This record gives sequence, C-alpha cells and structure tokens, in this order.
Amino acid sequence: MTDIPITLPSTSVATPSGSDHALLTLTNIESAYGPVKAIRGVSLEVKKGQIVTLLGSNGAGKTTLLKTISGIMDPVRGSIEFANEDITGVESSDIVKKGISHVPEGREVFPLLTVYENLMMGAYTRKDRDGVARDLEQAYRYFPILKERESQAAGLLSGGQQQMLAIARALLADPQMILMDEPSLGLSPKLTKEIFAIIRMINRDSGRSILLVEQNARIALQTADFGYIMENGRIVMQDTCARLMQKDDIQEFYLGIKQEGVRAERRWKKKKTWR
Repeated sequence: MTDIPITLPSTSVATPSGSDHALLTLTNIESAYGPVKAIRGVSLEVKKGQIVTLLGSNGAGKTTLLKTISGIMDPVRGSIEFANEDITGVESSDIVKKGISHVPEGREVFPLLTVYENLMMGAYTRKDRDGVARDLEQAYRYFPILKERESQAAGLLSGGQQQMLAIARALLADPQMILMDEPSLGLSPKLTKEIFAIIRMINRDSGRSILLVEQNARIALQTADFGYIMENGRIVMQDTCARLMQKDDIQEFYLGIKQEGVRAERRWKKKKTWR
C-alpha cells in the first residue's frame, strides 16, 4: 500500500490556527461505565474554524469522549462549554440544536430509509426550509453519488457511500461543530483520501470546527491543525500537528517511522516518553 504523502503545516506558531475564541472547552472531564473510569480528567479546546484531531490506541477513551461531548453519556466530573454556554449533562437532542453534530463510529445510518430520508433526519430540528434545501444541494455537491442514489435504501450502499451519507446527514443539521469518529474505518486507501479531502473542503468552505478521532494517524495529522494524544483516558501530549509529526514518539508509535542505528533499537524496547 502506498503511503499517503504528508504535507507539513507551518511551524511558526505554537498554537493552532483558527480564531482565538475557543468554541468548545472541556475542563477536567471524567466519564465512566459503571465503576470503570474511561475518561480521567481530560481538558482540551477546539477553536472556531479549526480542525483538531484526537489520537490514541484502541481503548484510550476517544469514542467515550465524543459521546460525552454530544450528550450520549453524562460526565461524572468536569465541565463542557460550547459557544460560551455550559452544556455539561445536556440531552443529546438539545446538543444538536445548540450546534454540534456527531458522525459516529461505524456510520450508523438508517438502513431501511432512503438516502434522502436519512439526510432529512439530519435536518429534523430545523424549521428553515430554504436553508435545508440549500444545505441539501451543498451536500450533494460534496457527495454526488448520494444524489444519484437518493431513492435507494441506505443499507444497500457501500461502506464508503454510507460514510459519505453519515457526514452529509451531519451537515444537514447546519452545525457549528462536527464530531467525527473514525471516518476512515473499513475504507480503502483511495476512499480514505477522498473522504479526508472533503473533510478539509467542508472546513475551508464553511469555517465549521471539526473534532476528529482517527486511527490513521498519518492522514489525521496531515489534515488537522492541532492534535491531542490520549492514553488510558488521559491527555498525555498536545501540540500543533506539524510539531507532533516531528516528535520521535509520534513517528515511532503512530507513524511507523523507525529511527536508524543502535539508539533506534533501544527506543523500540522502552516505553513512550510521556508515560
């Protein structure tokens, strides 16, 4: 499989691009499944117009964190602020109305509904028919195949087409921020590149903020402005994506770039430096 080329963003600043205003701020968030604590004091922020990526191994707590932000789970401790409003513990349906859309892991389309009906489910909180029509046409411009298949049951789409539908459905809610959980899951390298090109386009065209969870660290760091690394429910590292890509631990454990020589052999035998 051919590696996806990395285009390094500018490293002239230590803070991520976008507005200085933090659209989303998490402060000391803790979430749990019964007695098992999955998120342990996580604090992060996403600025307006910014793409932020959240990287980590399976079980690190990334999906749980997105569920906590979108109201699917209530935090045990901490606070979540969105657009200068405390949304800690707010119902997920109200979170959508406040401007956050969630593209879940595994796509989760409605298989028995048509493509068009799935898209309209994304717009169920809206009353502005003209705005919905405009955003529907915009979604079809991003994903022309959905226009061609709009009368087809969503369950009959390919995995890549279902991922496109999940993203387009989120756009129909007209959100200020989109939470994306593993958009490349199960997709070919070619489709992954196409999906991420559209993610960048959505951010550039609309200025929507995106919080991205992704196992493909290479393309996630290439796409995002700022990154957080999660291990065992905690944030263990954060920086601009340009700088993260230059760190030895990130290259070694996330990008698969092994240093040459005796020092490299020793590094593979030791734990990550942030532990």
